[in-house]
Amino acid sequence: MEHQINEEIREKEVRLIDSEGQQLGIMSLQKALEAAEEKGLDLVNISPKANPPVCKIMDYGKFRFEQAKKEKEAKKNQRIVEVKEIRFSPKIDVHDFEVKARNATKFLTGGDKVKVTVRFRGREMAHTQIGMDLLKKFAETCKEVGNVEKEPKLEGRQMIMFLAPVKKKP
Repeated sequence: MEHQINEEIREKEVRLIDSEGQQLGIMSLQKALEAAEEKGLDLVNISPKANPPVCKIMDYGKFRFEQAKKEKEAKKNQRIVEVKEIRFSPKIDVHDFEVKARNATKFLTGGDKVKVTVRFRGREMAHTQIGMDLLKKFAETCKEVGNVEKEPKLEGRQMIMFLAPVKKKP
């Protein structure tokens, strides 16, 4: 958000706040600019939508630097949650199922979401209940580390379910 500073402000009257946060009241823009110049600081319009607009006397360069620092810190602390996909067919074997469940567990403990997809081919479409049972069994296998975020749902020739990592209690 860009602020108007010094001569960029086009209002006739402004509510002025000094550098210590004390309200100096409503005054003409010219007086406010003179007050800021006396202190060797900038006049910054911090609330342009207010009536009259609120301006503050501050060191704008330092203000922008601190804002950038806060944004950088916030960006550093956030974690991007990825969606990992695991696919199988209704005819999956026990060992293959266990391997896929182990991978899903690893993804969920890492904090990622998991999209589990069962693909139906040809006549398998007549037996979608097998896929539903498979997804429910998969969710049961991963229940210690993940919750079902979105129930199994048939979309075209594939049945999809989403698992989200379990929130850790502090």
